[in-house]
Amino acid sequence: MTQQPEVWNAAYDNDTAPWLIGAPQPAIVGLEAAGLIRGRVLDPGCGGGEHTILLTGLGYDVLGVDLSPSAVAYARRNAAEKGVPQARFQAADMLRIGTDPEAAAALGHFDTIVDSALFHVFLDDPAGRTAYVDALHTLAVPGGVVHVLALSNAAPGFGPRISDTLIRESFTTGWDIEDLRPASYRGRAGVPPAGTAELPVAADGTVEGAAWLARIRRL
Repeated sequence: MTQQPEVWNAAYDNDTAPWLIGAPQPAIVGLEAAGLIRGRVLDPGCGGGEHTILLTGLGYDVLGVDLSPSAVAYARRNAAEKGVPQARFQAADMLRIGTDPEAAAALGHFDTIVDSALFHVFLDDPAGRTAYVDALHTLAVPGGVVHVLALSNAAPGFGPRISDTLIRESFTTGWDIEDLRPASYRGRAGVPPAGTAELPVAADGTVEGAAWLARIRRL
């Protein structure tokens, strides 16, 4: 089953999160540079807030949400330290959105949703995965786009690694997968989960794991 908030809190409180690289993922930076992010933006599972901070600083209307209160607190500190104190973050349980109208209304609707390393968390939780995809459908406006950057099992890597087939099978009715391609995901070396030790370490202490990058339109 999907991990509870306390587990995620510990990753931030104890600085054991491999995704806290101090910068946005290059793949997400590339999406913005290519003009693939527009309108009101949601950053679900925002973690340390790097993508919300990046996009807010560029003038987008962005909301970062995370199940973990420690992540939200970390993201707010991070935004202030990086000179973007206006970046907005709040705690939210994405798995409630599809079945809780009040929770959905509290967030509103979004033209673009940028999922960086949240979808793959539901690898071994089919019910959670279904609830999450339902939540994305609820929150995206018709014609809105969900970008998913997820760790891939197609090459050596770390963390919960998924197949492209799982992405295709999860986004069916009500969705159109416009693009799904290999990408990479940057993490910190020397911290859990297992797998980082097998990858080459860059001078800045990061490693590159295999990933998928999908662009999925809400019908």
